[in-house]
Amino acid sequence: MGSLFWLIDTILTLFIWALIISAIMSWLVAFGVLNMHNRVVYMIGDFFHRITEPALAPIRRVLPNLGGVDISPLVLILLLIFARRLIGDLFFAAM
Repeated sequence: MGSLFWLIDTILTLFIWALIISAIMSWLVAFGVLNMHNRVVYMIGDFFHRITEPALAPIRRVLPNLGGVDISPLVLILLLIFARRLIGDLFFAAM
C-alpha cells in the first residue's frame, strides 16, 4: 500500500511542477522572452499545454473573467495539494 501512495504522490507532484512550468512558459512567451517560432521551444510549450489543458479547461469555465489574469493554475495547484494531503492522511490513518 505504501508504494501505491508513493506513486500517486509522485504523479501529483510532477503534475504540479508541470502546471508551474506551463504558467512560467506562458508568461515568458507573452513578454517576448521566448520565441514560439523556435521548434524546440514550441515542442516544449505544446507538450506542457497538452498535459495541463484538460485539467485547466473545466476550472476556467467555472471561474469568472478577471480581465486577462488566469488564476486557474493556482486553483488547480491548491486542489492538488489538498488531494495530496488528504490521501496522505487517509494512508497514515489506515496504518
